[in-house]
Formats: sequence, C-alpha cells, structure tokens
Amino acid sequence: QVELVESGGGLVQAGGTLRLSCAASGPRFSSYSMGWFRQAPGKEYEFVSSISRRGANPYYADFVKGRFTISRDNAKNTVYLQMNSLKPEDTAVYYCAADWHMDASEWFRNRDMSYWGKGTLVTVSS
Repeated sequence: QVELVESGGGLVQAGGTLRLSCAASGPRFSSYSMGWFRQAPGKEYEFVSSISRRGANPYYADFVKGRFTISRDNAKNTVYLQMNSLKPEDTAVYYCAADWHMDASEWFRNRDMSYWGKGTLVTVSS
C-alpha cells in the first residue's frame, strides 16, 4: 500500500511559479512510475506529467511543455512538479499518482492508476 500526500498548492498571480511536492510512504518507491493529473472545476481529469521509475524520462501534456518540469528524488520518496509561467487556465486541483505496472510513457492515455493522493489546489489569478 502506498500513501501519497501532495503539498505546495496555493494562490499565485498569472506568470508566477509554484512547486508541488508529493511525498510517498510505503516500500519500493523507485518501482513506481509517478505523475500528476489535474481537474479544473466542471472539467474532466487531465494528464499533466509523468516520470519514469528512475527519473530519466519525463513526459508532459502539450499545454504544459516548456512551463512545467517534473522530477523525483527516490532517496526522499518524493516527486515534484515545478510550475512556471502559470496561467489562469492552470487553476485546478492537482493530484499525484503512482502506478506499479504502467510505464510513464503510457500515462497520457490512462486514468486507472494504482494509487492517488487527495490533491492540492492551485489557483492562478489574472
């Protein structure tokens, strides 16, 4: 069993930055591909970014490429999402997820992850 706890959300002005963290408890953190989804009010969950088990391969949704950076520290059981140049349309609850079986390259077309955090709210004002 893996528990995921997100932090780092908040209110920021357009053009600002935030860094989300996701701390994982449980064994074998490095055995999971990790990533982030988000859900804006009234909208479906959407894939944001994922990262391979050892952190070598990051993947991004087109709408965050060049602005967001995902990373992980397997020694600290933590995955990060650095968000720069934030836009009002980035406003959403951001969820961390982990998956035992799925390669990080497949996350963009899946929603059935093994574990989910409870989310952290990011609000970007214009």
